[in-house]
Amino acid sequence: MLTLLTNADVYAPAPLGRRHVLVAGGSIVSITKRVPEITGVPIDVVDLGGRRLVPGFIDAHVHVTGGGGEAGPETAAPAPALSRYTTAGVTSVVGLLGTDDTTRTTAGLLRQVYALRRQGLSAWAWTGGYHLPPTTLTGAVRTDIATVEPILGFGELAISDHRSSQPTMHEVARVAADCHVAGLMTGKAGVLHLHLGDGARGLGMIRDLLDTTELPARTFHPTHVNRRSGLLDEALDLAARGVTIDVTAFPPAFATDDEVLAAKAVERFIEAGHLARLTVSSDGGGCLPHFRDGELVRMDFATSGALADLLADLLGRGVPLEDALPPFTATPAHYLRLPNKGEIVEGGDADLVVLGDDRPTEVMARGRWHVRDSRPVVRGTFETSD
Repeated sequence: MLTLLTNADVYAPAPLGRRHVLVAGGSIVSITKRVPEITGVPIDVVDLGGRRLVPGFIDAHVHVTGGGGEAGPETAAPAPALSRYTTAGVTSVVGLLGTDDTTRTTAGLLRQVYALRRQGLSAWAWTGGYHLPPTTLTGAVRTDIATVEPILGFGELAISDHRSSQPTMHEVARVAADCHVAGLMTGKAGVLHLHLGDGARGLGMIRDLLDTTELPARTFHPTHVNRRSGLLDEALDLAARGVTIDVTAFPPAFATDDEVLAAKAVERFIEAGHLARLTVSSDGGGCLPHFRDGELVRMDFATSGALADLLADLLGRGVPLEDALPPFTATPAHYLRLPNKGEIVEGGDADLVVLGDDRPTEVMARGRWHVRDSRPVVRGTFETSD
């Protein structure tokens, strides 16, 4: 069945104004100023009444198998349910392993990526985890990226964190080179996605790698940079050198005195003229531990819902929607080389979000409605209805 969304205020993410969007076979067939005349075939017409239609969000940092485990086996988080993503407006995810890349494996990560695809999301993966030597499927980072279709790069390799393997610059350079070369071989992103802890070394290693190797700036994708203000300052400097930075939508209740709220971090990138070098992600499925002198003092649980909260916060601060949207949509799609994602364009995938009161109320993933009237209409295999 065709789906025709009429009277949509389209942000592609650039504002297009009032448009009528025709969807068929999981793709956007047309975007027109006049309602198209369609006869002889079944069609579902949905009048959006001027509500804003935006691209589906891309969450490039999700613990799709669950994260955590830092405080014992009972603190390992379960895999998030399908509707945890869709009700937040997320239609594409990149899954990863974190602290526990010992009992959780790349094979298990890929299984969950394939499961999410079968349930209607678009999903990819980072190989590896916090530590070196890396957890891989084939035994080598370059081979994983070159031969396993969903794997885009390596992540989240931990630096400046007491939980990391304390990698040397030489070791990180070797992994980054494998990512870069595999990207050249395949046309994939070939990115090294880096977890930043709150250690004093900060982003110094990335600066040194840019200064002393031939690796291009796009190879490095540091995340969690808003965990303290000094780290965010370093990240803005790296953005000026061509590095794409990822800000984490930490829940406000988790914020420490020195942490920069995600909305404020995004505003700083806009003010500095570096919006094109910014992505945002949720750390969904992961535990949010707070340490003092290496000891766990409290823990929270992250979800992709933080992205919906972040967008609403940005709009509430007066950030225009066309400026707020790219880090959620077009920028990660272009940076991670995800074809047909991140924009509302003819021929693109029908990953669409309707906003009401600045939050997702309807969500379509690959042409199928997953959320209507703010409630999930498609659920994961083991989800129960409300």
